[in-house]
Amino acid sequence: MAKETKVKQAPKDQELAVLPEEEKLVTEAAAEQAPAEEEQKPVAEEAVEEAKPKKKKKDEEIVEERFYTIPLSRSLVRPPKKRAPRAMQLIKIFVTKHMKLAMKVSEEEEEEELPRLIISKEVNEKVWDRGIEKPPRKIKTRVTKDKDGNVTVYLAETQ
Repeated sequence: MAKETKVKQAPKDQELAVLPEEEKLVTEAAAEQAPAEEEQKPVAEEAVEEAKPKKKKKDEEIVEERFYTIPLSRSLVRPPKKRAPRAMQLIKIFVTKHMKLAMKVSEEEEEEELPRLIISKEVNEKVWDRGIEKPPRKIKTRVTKDKDGNVTVYLAETQ
């Protein structure tokens, strides 16, 4: 197990006593650091500006977004203890078919990664909410496809 280390801090009410000689040293040190801080400010601003496009890139990564109501009534054909797993299989089959997710790989594409199908935790919890025997008859989803071809299934926001 990892040991936790605690750092004690002085209360905010207590101030450190500063001697007059130390005051001069502190002000001189502050004067020396002031130009250095001015030089650092543009660097910090550039870092902030660089961070903003990264967020935009994440927004741009979504190439396609669709909303589907996926029918899960075919899962009721199975025995009671296999219905929720079958509902999850039906979601995978439906999304693979409608988002044209290519699963077969030719010899040339073997080196590249396959596009992945990712089902969010909320969708999984919604299917399994009433147990293994009683999955929902249908589920509303939001399906997104990013620039790499990965498809993610989210629960549609209901109002």
